[in-house]
Amino acid sequence: MSEPADDPQSSRPSLALGPSERLRRLYALVAVALGAAVVALLLLTSDAGYARDEGFYFYAAKRYGEWFVLLVRDRGEALRRAAIDAHFVVNHEHPALAKSLFAVSHLADRRLGLFAEPGTAFRFPAMVLAGVMTAITFHWGVRARGAVTGVVAALSLIFMPRVFFHAHLACFDVPITALFVATFYAYDRTLKSSGWLWPALTGLSFGLALSTKHNSWFLPIAFAAHASLLALMAWRSRQSLRTTLRRPLAALLTMATIGPLVLFATWPWLWFDTWARLKEYASFHVNHEYYNMEFLGENYWKPPFPRGYAPLMTVATVPLVTLVAAAFGTAALGRDALRDLRAREPEVAAEHATLVLWALGVAVSYGPWLSSGTPIFGGTKHWMTAYPFLALFAGAGVERAASVIREELELVGAAGVGRVVAPACVVLALASPVFQSLAAHPWGLSAYTPIVGGAPGAASLGLNRTFWGYTTGSLTDTLNRELPPGGRVYPHDTAGASWEMLQRDGRLRKDLRAVGRADDADVALYHHELHMQGQEYQAWVAYGTVQPVVVSGLDGVPVVWAYKRRRP
Repeated sequence: MSEPADDPQSSRPSLALGPSERLRRLYALVAVALGAAVVALLLLTSDAGYARDEGFYFYAAKRYGEWFVLLVRDRGEALRRAAIDAHFVVNHEHPALAKSLFAVSHLADRRLGLFAEPGTAFRFPAMVLAGVMTAITFHWGVRARGAVTGVVAALSLIFMPRVFFHAHLACFDVPITALFVATFYAYDRTLKSSGWLWPALTGLSFGLALSTKHNSWFLPIAFAAHASLLALMAWRSRQSLRTTLRRPLAALLTMATIGPLVLFATWPWLWFDTWARLKEYASFHVNHEYYNMEFLGENYWKPPFPRGYAPLMTVATVPLVTLVAAAFGTAALGRDALRDLRAREPEVAAEHATLVLWALGVAVSYGPWLSSGTPIFGGTKHWMTAYPFLALFAGAGVERAASVIREELELVGAAGVGRVVAPACVVLALASPVFQSLAAHPWGLSAYTPIVGGAPGAASLGLNRTFWGYTTGSLTDTLNRELPPGGRVYPHDTAGASWEMLQRDGRLRKDLRAVGRADDADVALYHHELHMQGQEYQAWVAYGTVQPVVVSGLDGVPVVWAYKRRRP
């Protein structure tokens, strides 16, 4: 299959003609620059408090880093089972790649002093992968539909408020999203090329995804479904099945071989008792414990969970302009695909293989939420792997809308005005997402879009205001000011390691102590979640007051507040 065109002048760009070599190089440079700009922006806005899971990963990364140091100093000792098990037993319910990257960044920072805060060193690899995710989305959009599609897709993705927030964290959600779309992109390039480079890159990317998070398990399902659809189209048009399936099967072969090898090589925990530990890992996620989540005023902590959770939360958190553009793009491109498929022309029908791939990316990411038994405790991050494809459809929708408007202007003799249509459409598509993301930061998990009334409307609807305890970061000035030397704080939902990182960063005074009960503290924090209201009542009783000393939140919605013990 030949390369797609980048000509924005056509309402339906032909996929039969590729951009010039000069344009390809230019777009590659733009992709790199865009990714670097995203990383720089994330570093400039890295002021969010530390989420609970980050605390666990900080500790795991430190232990992994100690093993890396041992590996350099005494390789024989490091490769012994006792050493590997002692270091990698920590957080072994998750693969090791992301935590290993956090560890390497932390070690480099200790040696070279790269970052102003130690916490940023742990977060930096995820920020880099956010840049990679943005660059790949841009480049794929450009190759498939043109420059407008690439720009809108890339920026619509990173400026989804929830994605923008998660891109700052030393967690796995943005890394797996980056590797998920990278594997899809490599598979797509495999179909359009010859030789073994892109199949090998597909297998490598899949292996890295396997070593990041269990969302990667859906990648072979998506590609097997795609290959089956290609085979069906070939059968209907009486094409050779062998010719049609040769490239998809090459990618699936490398995924089945290179992928597991990469997982094994990057996760030392699997080097001993491999099958038993793989089964334990799979069992942990297939039979994951249930946590609490508020949805429409009701607290869910066990099945059945509402099937409407994922679609409603998508509508409530993804900017409306992105959703509308994606719906328009899907409808327009889908209509083209159905028309061409009815024609049973194999060369034309094959043009839409990329479109089908985008649709499968969305489908396999949302698929688990068709079951009422799928846990909903993680909110939107659990289907974040769908968002690059949603953004690509949005980019294609804006590109199509701009083309239609430009053609209409040409018909009425206003071709000069038509030249500014595409830039104007890009600005209109991106202005609101950029504003919403920057305005909500660092309250990303409290961010809701205007379609539900923003954060105030979402609170009135009974949608979850926050989780993970990261909002302690917004109260550090109050704690530093209000507490005496050696003061004790009940940090509520903030993990111990996350609290310690705030102190290592210098955001919190080092003499302050975190304690496990409000009754033992001078100040008690409360991060609002429906099922945690009892924690606030305990502070009322312990301190003899219902008046917090500080309330902090987004757009007037209380999210986290603190009670202080009354002194005689």
